[in-house]
Amino acid sequence: MSSFEVIGGRKLKGEIQPQGAKNEALQILSAVLLTKEKVIIHNIPHIVDVQLLIELLKDIGVKTTFINEHSCSFIADDINTEYLDSPEFRGKASRLRGSVMLTGPLLARFKRAIMPKPGGDKIGRRRLDTHIKGFERLGATFIYDEEVGCFELKAERLVGKFILLDEPSVTGTANIIMASVLAEGKTSIYNAACEPYIQQLSKMLNRMGAKIYGVGSNLLYIEGVPSLKGTEHTILPDMIEVGSFIGMAAMTQSEITIKNAAVGSLGVIPEKFEQLGINLEFRGDDIFIPEQEVYEIQPFFDGTVLTIYDHPWPGFTPDLLSIVLVVATQAKGNVIIHQKMFESRLFFVDKLIEMGAQIILCDPHRAAVIGWGRQMKLKGITMTSPDIRAGVALLMAAMSAEGKSVIQNIAQIDRGYEYIDQRLNALGAEIKRIA
Repeated sequence: MSSFEVIGGRKLKGEIQPQGAKNEALQILSAVLLTKEKVIIHNIPHIVDVQLLIELLKDIGVKTTFINEHSCSFIADDINTEYLDSPEFRGKASRLRGSVMLTGPLLARFKRAIMPKPGGDKIGRRRLDTHIKGFERLGATFIYDEEVGCFELKAERLVGKFILLDEPSVTGTANIIMASVLAEGKTSIYNAACEPYIQQLSKMLNRMGAKIYGVGSNLLYIEGVPSLKGTEHTILPDMIEVGSFIGMAAMTQSEITIKNAAVGSLGVIPEKFEQLGINLEFRGDDIFIPEQEVYEIQPFFDGTVLTIYDHPWPGFTPDLLSIVLVVATQAKGNVIIHQKMFESRLFFVDKLIEMGAQIILCDPHRAAVIGWGRQMKLKGITMTSPDIRAGVALLMAAMSAEGKSVIQNIAQIDRGYEYIDQRLNALGAEIKRIA
């Protein structure tokens, strides 16, 4: 099991560019199954989860040709649907939660899909009901094979319907959109997720010949078409990396510039870091974070303690709550972090407490952070990364701590962050990858 050995207290300086968005990539890459024609994707992040999905696409017959490290062409004109029944497919797909995104395109084009119980982060219950209920509304039936842990979905034909989602699930919305674009008639999806990832997917599908209306809202109208053509698409910069780099700069009292950050697609993310007292300067599509000795948390206007919580877009993304929590430990002031969506995502705070952070874990969803404005510095310890975002949050804590820290199970970090040690070392960090 690989680990990071981190020497804390190093200031960063320079420019860094965020990778392509992981969550968008998993949807966009799955969508290549919807057409026989060539689809070219740019700004593909070179991370474990994405590489695994590309391997799955190859395994079922998609012809893939890398143009360069971050651009690839895909042609899905000869798909082997029998491979879906193999133990190899089930084993590989179950390692990757993003494999559920293959279900909608396969069901739309081939009227059959296998959905293994997916893996990924261990951050709490992440149910598949929204996906399956949406497919059922379109005319699919399913059986669950308990022995192999797989859902099998079939449909003689998919027919558009009105679908009211029980939750604005991003992956659920994306899957139902991809199933609907080739369905007969009109589909309406109400309470749809409207994250930039969904907007990007919808725009790409429209360029391929789909008819999706209401993009950017929570009510989507889709007119089914007989087939889709090829296209070219560029993935957005990863907003979670942008937020992570802002937090790293503040924690390490560093001066960095985040290049090509797609500021217009960040929503309230910059505002939440500004509420923690972090100064940000927007220079076109770049974000400059100046060195700050102290950043002070801004309470609400009535003087009550600031609360930062996750919420469906355009609210604050849950993927950055772990980052914000760590950043708050070195701020001046108090904040409540309320993680609504996942009941296990705050369980890494015991390591922060061991490092010297002043945190009260109120329950599985809420933590109170008492910031002493760097008067109580963190100290290096040995810890384990439980999931992608908590792993990077612990890396940030280690970079700001006194002494040496060791972070184990960094395969979790590699699932979502491209060459993170090399990129940060180029700015002045001291991170060593050890076997």
